[in-house]
Amino acid sequence: MPVMNRIEAALTKLFDRHRIVFWYDAKQELRDDFEALALPGVEKLKLANNEYGIKYRILREQPEQKFLLYREGPQPDDLDNWLLDVQLAHGEFRTDQVAIWLSELELGPEFTEVVQAHAGFFQTSKRKDALKKLLNTDDSAVLIRLKMLGICTGSEPRMDAVVENLLQELAEGRDEKINLIGRCSLDGFLWEQMTRSYGYKSDEPGISDFAIELFKSCYAMGTDGPVKLTGDALVFLKRWKDSRQFEDGFETLSGQYSGILGIEQDLAKRDFRELIELDYFRLIDQKIISDLVRAVADRTVSIGDVAIWVRQRRQSHWYREYRDLYEAVDYAAQFTHALGEAKLEMNSLTEGVQRYSRFWYLLDQLYRKFTYHVRMSGQASLMGGLTEQVENLYSNNYLLKLGDRFQAFVDAASKWEALPVRKQNEFFEHWVRPFLRKDNKVCVIISDAMRYEIGDELLSLIRQEDRYSAELEPALSMLPSYTQLGMAALLPNKTLAIADNESGTVLVDGQSSQGTANRTKVLQAALNGKGEAIQAEDFMQLDRDGCRELLKANDVLYIYHNRIDHTGDKMHSEGQAFEAAQLTLDEIVKLVKKLTAANASNILVTADHGFIYQNRALEESDYSSLDVEGDAILYRDRRFVLGKGLKNAQSLRKFTSEQLGLSGDVEVQIPKSINRLRLKGSGSRFVHGGATLQEVVIPVLKINKKRQSDVTAVEVDILRGASSVITSGQLAVILYQAGPVTDKIQPRVLRAGIYTESGDLISDSFELTFDLGSDNPRERELQVRFVLTRKADEANGQEVILRLEEKHAGTSHYKEYKSLRYLVRRSFTSDFDF
Repeated sequence: MPVMNRIEAALTKLFDRHRIVFWYDAKQELRDDFEALALPGVEKLKLANNEYGIKYRILREQPEQKFLLYREGPQPDDLDNWLLDVQLAHGEFRTDQVAIWLSELELGPEFTEVVQAHAGFFQTSKRKDALKKLLNTDDSAVLIRLKMLGICTGSEPRMDAVVENLLQELAEGRDEKINLIGRCSLDGFLWEQMTRSYGYKSDEPGISDFAIELFKSCYAMGTDGPVKLTGDALVFLKRWKDSRQFEDGFETLSGQYSGILGIEQDLAKRDFRELIELDYFRLIDQKIISDLVRAVADRTVSIGDVAIWVRQRRQSHWYREYRDLYEAVDYAAQFTHALGEAKLEMNSLTEGVQRYSRFWYLLDQLYRKFTYHVRMSGQASLMGGLTEQVENLYSNNYLLKLGDRFQAFVDAASKWEALPVRKQNEFFEHWVRPFLRKDNKVCVIISDAMRYEIGDELLSLIRQEDRYSAELEPALSMLPSYTQLGMAALLPNKTLAIADNESGTVLVDGQSSQGTANRTKVLQAALNGKGEAIQAEDFMQLDRDGCRELLKANDVLYIYHNRIDHTGDKMHSEGQAFEAAQLTLDEIVKLVKKLTAANASNILVTADHGFIYQNRALEESDYSSLDVEGDAILYRDRRFVLGKGLKNAQSLRKFTSEQLGLSGDVEVQIPKSINRLRLKGSGSRFVHGGATLQEVVIPVLKINKKRQSDVTAVEVDILRGASSVITSGQLAVILYQAGPVTDKIQPRVLRAGIYTESGDLISDSFELTFDLGSDNPRERELQVRFVLTRKADEANGQEVILRLEEKHAGTSHYKEYKSLRYLVRRSFTSDFDF
């Protein structure tokens, strides 16, 4: 835009606001432009020692007329300026660089000081243009400077956003943004705002100095140290650490400053219970876990308290990193408690099987979950003492004791059965045939070595899925509890016989059942060609049409899944048996979903056998001292021997095929209780084939998909304290989960915060997960402590709202779930720092 046009435009804007405008041509270079200027309704006058007369004219003679007063040269000193009062009451037109910037930004002369003070900012058109886009007509000088700070830091024009960006830069070891703030002379403003926003004061302010004070004061607020910053600083820290964008920076600085602040030494003298709500340093989680591990091992804490503490720590910033340790401690407490409550007594083989499937299996499940999480944490040393204790309790007080007691009834049994519990060889007739009688198709998933307790966890996972229902029953596996016999027994059969050779294979009605092809033959023979066997891996490779074709062509589909046994049966990988169990659960849920997507509505899940697993190396006493003897040893494993003319031995139990419900004359010997036979080159911690409850009680899951949704979320209430008045800078509230989470009553995730009537957040905000499964109401309470920001002062004497909000499914938008009103009544004494 030519200079003349720019001058005209700027003056026109000034005359919109002022009747009289002064123009000092300091460099005496724009007289011609003044002479040429013609503004409608504006009279031009030159100032040249005629100030008194002009003053009389513009104020007395023509009080309505607009005047442009031009002086060639700089503005006189204030004492010599006869028109100073008029000038101060009206406008001034400047033609220097500052005036040009003001004109370009369409800002009035009242912002001259702002632009003049921060000339470094405006020397780059990119910054100037960015500011122009952000400016509003009602912006104050403070707001304009805040917008300039935002542009320098690449953030929103809010102090918290500016500081987050500066802290991120600090964490990355860079200083471009803070240096730019200095070059733009905005540093004084920055530290003024840091004092106003967070109470930060320093003789030598700096972003690193602020960061150290931030961690120091916020840690002190949760403990008992000296606090220099305000509650707003704590709200800022919580927001910063929970920010997806800046959490890396938070973690870096938290790690750096924990040493400077001596956090480790301070934590050493504290009780972990007073730290449960704090998470500003990784060391806090390490301290809590370390003390919790010791307390659970020493049994000085209740199972309920451990559960509450672990749930509360889920809110910790570092929970993802330490999740396996928290889970392991929780499972250890549950296991120890459950074992203390268990009465490992029975009066018959049947009662043993039934009590195992109702109660005792849980001990195997808790031991598995504990061991799995310890392994996944990678913290063997930290967990060493507790692991040793759990291993001793599991092996000696549970596994061996239960094995010995059950063995007494195994020894006394003339036939291998536990009526009314169904035996495995009745599987097809009892569970599959009823579907066929109603002309319904059925899919059977057989997971190798998925013992009963894993089946119970699968039951829970399936029930948690919307529209899926499932039931679990126990069945008694065949003896010996090994793959070939278990797989054969699950097929349609009239007779089962162990082959009279060294292969260990099993014949179904005279036909080999080894391998998928042979199992398909058995199914087709029983189902007029409408049955098929397939490996899970092959099934998962099929597309939807392929799945539907397969289901259409068959009345019965057997799908074989083999991860647990495949992992546990190998010496080099048996230690990963529990990881394999966890993967198996995920894979079977996917299998079930793929089947239902292909219109399968009736699904059965079962196993060929269970297993015993002890995580630590076995002792000499765990092996049978005898070497098996007989006329012919056909097949031997860690937990059973097949042969003929086998010699009786005190530590072994011998069965004939007839006693086991098998055809043929092969004999079976099984080491008693949990003992193993010696066998070169095979694993000894993961074993099966014997008659312990863990090996012979197998799950049968019946799964069905419904047409209607059957999942709800748990209800949560806000428990108001004795008062509905907020009188201090904090508010502690108890949130109560109305009932335990079950398979069909699922967890609820809520965001909690305190808001004004107009919707402004005036506290920190929490994301809370309500997933407590306890029947004890006290253990379903969650205490949340809100810290109010400075904005809350503006709501003094007004009602504010504690609001619980829930996300709209699949979106980032929230809707109100529940709310409760409070009255803010803060004393004037709360304005004082001490």
